[in-house]
Amino acid sequence: MTGTYEWNPMPHKLDVRCPSCHHLAQFEFATIVRIRLKRDVDFFKESPLFDYKKLTDSCGHKWHAAIYYAGLHASSVSPINNLPNGYTPEDWQSSSCCYHNNNEAGSIQCTQCNLRKKHQLNWEHDAYYKVSYKGKLLWAFNRDSANELKKYIDSNDRNIDNYRWRNFLLHIPSVFKKKAARDAVVKLLSKQLK
Repeated sequence: MTGTYEWNPMPHKLDVRCPSCHHLAQFEFATIVRIRLKRDVDFFKESPLFDYKKLTDSCGHKWHAAIYYAGLHASSVSPINNLPNGYTPEDWQSSSCCYHNNNEAGSIQCTQCNLRKKHQLNWEHDAYYKVSYKGKLLWAFNRDSANELKKYIDSNDRNIDNYRWRNFLLHIPSVFKKKAARDAVVKLLSKQLK
């Protein structure tokens, strides 16, 4: 789903389709922290809690990163300890929103089949709440945003300021907002939300 703005904040946790059993699962973005000192690189390379990666910023500068998958640890940073000076476990504490920045690394947890592993997000393909209409795909981040999306599409009130997910709703392609699409799209979303 594309729309008004290309830079769209995504929640840190998303509802996805489990790659093993295809039921509802949860994806949680990994948290990436810059390794400030070169002498600390070996610690993060050798730690079983972190992945190490050399990344490139938007200016082309290389930097060292320590990647933590909180979803593999019950969404907690409590296993992190004995860090080099200058780092705290809270450095890897996630916020409620993750700005989509080409970081697709994270973890997936499925309560249906007990899957818990690292996962490269392939968003829109992985989205659990998604519907297709006239060859276009409409998706939602999670159940709450899917309910809000359905309410918005079904309503005559298109003032996005009246909705909790207003930034998300800005990105709805116009084909889904047309009166002719309303019944079909609402029916498809209702079926998914059962």
